[in-house]
Amino acid sequence: MPRVLIADSLSPAALKIFKDRGVEADTKTGLKKDELLAIIDQYDGLAVRSATKADKDVIAAAKRLKVIGRAGIGVDNIDIPAATAKGIVVMNTPFGNSITTAEHAVAMMFALARQLPAADASTQAGKWEKNRFMGVELYAKTLGIIGCGNIGSIVADRANGLRMKVIGYDPFLTAERAVEIGVEKVELDELLARADLITLHTPLTDKTRNVLSAEALAKTRKGVLIVNCARGGLVDEAALRAALESGQVGGAAFDVFTTEPATENVLFGAPNFIATPHLGASTEEAQENVALQVAEQISDLLLTGAISNALNSPSVSAEEAPKLKPFVALAEKLGAFAGQMVDTGLSAVDIAFVGEVAKLNVAPLTSAALAGVLRPALAEINMVSAPAVAKARGITVTESKQEVSPVYDSLIRITVTTQDGARAFAGTVIGGAPRVVEIKGMELDAPFAPAMLYVNNLDKPGFIGALGGLLGDAGVNIATFNLGRTASGGDAIALVGIDQTPGADTLAAIAALPHVKEARALAF
Repeated sequence: MPRVLIADSLSPAALKIFKDRGVEADTKTGLKKDELLAIIDQYDGLAVRSATKADKDVIAAAKRLKVIGRAGIGVDNIDIPAATAKGIVVMNTPFGNSITTAEHAVAMMFALARQLPAADASTQAGKWEKNRFMGVELYAKTLGIIGCGNIGSIVADRANGLRMKVIGYDPFLTAERAVEIGVEKVELDELLARADLITLHTPLTDKTRNVLSAEALAKTRKGVLIVNCARGGLVDEAALRAALESGQVGGAAFDVFTTEPATENVLFGAPNFIATPHLGASTEEAQENVALQVAEQISDLLLTGAISNALNSPSVSAEEAPKLKPFVALAEKLGAFAGQMVDTGLSAVDIAFVGEVAKLNVAPLTSAALAGVLRPALAEINMVSAPAVAKARGITVTESKQEVSPVYDSLIRITVTTQDGARAFAGTVIGGAPRVVEIKGMELDAPFAPAMLYVNNLDKPGFIGALGGLLGDAGVNIATFNLGRTASGGDAIALVGIDQTPGADTLAAIAALPHVKEARALAF
C-alpha cells in the first residue's frame, strides 16, 4: 500500500479520500526540518500547503518519494529542479481556490475605492468623518489585469459584471481567448498608461519579478489603485511606498508580500494602504476543494500512474494511463537500445509516432524515450528529469506524427544523431509486449530480453554457426535469435537474446569474427 505524508493541515475529507482509495496517509504537521528529514524516506507521496519546505535536502533524503502535491497554487516552498532531477512529480491544485482568490481581489478593489478599512477604524474610534472619506465608483473605470489565466479571467468576468472596462496583459493570452473572457488584450506599457486600477494574477518567475518596478509605476496614471492577491515579489515594495507617498499611486491593497509571514514591511503605514495576511484562499470552500483535489491527484498517480496539474511532467489522465503503459515501455526500451549504440556526442533525438499511437497523448512517450536514450550515460535519469536534462545539454528533441501506418497498427521510431551520423530504431507492441522491428532500415522482429547481443555483419555463410560456437564455448546460452538483412550477401544484423552477459574477451572474439562490423552487449 502506498504511503503519503500529510505535512500541513488538510481537510479531514482528504484523509477519507486516501483511505477509500487504498492509500495509507499519516498526518504529521508542524514538523521541524530535521524531523521531516528523519521520516521522509518512508513515504511515496508528500502533501503540503505553504508551511512545509520541500527543499533540496528533503528531496535528497526522500528515497521512495514519487510525488509532491501542493494543496494550492504557489509552489515557492518546493524545489522543483531538485524534484525533477530525482524524478519526483510536483503537482499543484490551480482551480480549487480560483473563485475565492478572485473574489478577494474584487473585495480589495472595493475596499480601496471606498477606503473601507480607514473609515471603519475612524467610525469605531468615535469619530464621524463623513467628509474625509470621499471614494470613487468602480463603474466605467478601466481595470488592468496583469495575468489573464484562470484567476485573472474570473476577475475579468466579475469586473465586466460591474460594467468596468477590462484590459489585460498576458504574453500567453490569445486574441480568441481575450474575446471569450471579455478582455481587451494590450501590451504592458499601454495597460500602465490606461488603467484606473491594476490587479495582478500571475505566478512569480524571473520574468514577472518586480513587473511593477519603479520605472513601471512611473508610467501609470496618477492616482492609480493597485491590488496584489497573487504572489509577493511582483511589485517593488519600496518603490510602491514612494509612489504612495508622492500620490503617483492613489492606493494599494496587498494580500501577499515578498517576505511572509509579514510581521513588518516597508508598505505598512503608507497612505491608503490595505493589508491582509494572505487570505486569498482562506474560505471554507477553497480549503475543502484544494484538499480534495490534492488527495485525488496524489492517489491517482500512486495507484494508476495518472498525472494531473503537474508542473514538471506531462499530464496523463486516468483513462489514458492504461492505454499508454505498453507504449511507455516500448519507448523507454527502444530509447535504451538507441542510447547504448551512441559512442560520441549526442546532438539530436527525433521520435516519430506512426499509426494508432500517434492519436494518443505522446508527451509521456517522448519523455520515456529520452530517459531511455540518456540512461546509459546518466544512470539517475528518469521520465521526469529527461526533458530538462536534454535541454540543458543542448540536445534537440523533435516529435512527428503520422496516423496511417502501412504495416503495424502502431510504430515508434527513434532516430539519434551524433557527430558520426544518424541511426534509427523502430518498434511496436504485440500482445502487450514491446518488440524491435527495424534497425538501420533492416526489418526483423525481436522481443526485448534483459541481456542481448547486437551484431552487425555481412550476410555470409558460416556466420551463425561461428557465433553460436563462440557463445557456447563461453557458456552463454541463447534464448532468442533474430536476423535482419538488406539483401543476400549484404548488410545484416543479428539480435540475440541471451541468458548470460558475455565477458569482454568473448565480445572481442565475436567482433574479430570474419565479416563482423560491430558487436555490442546490450542490457534492458
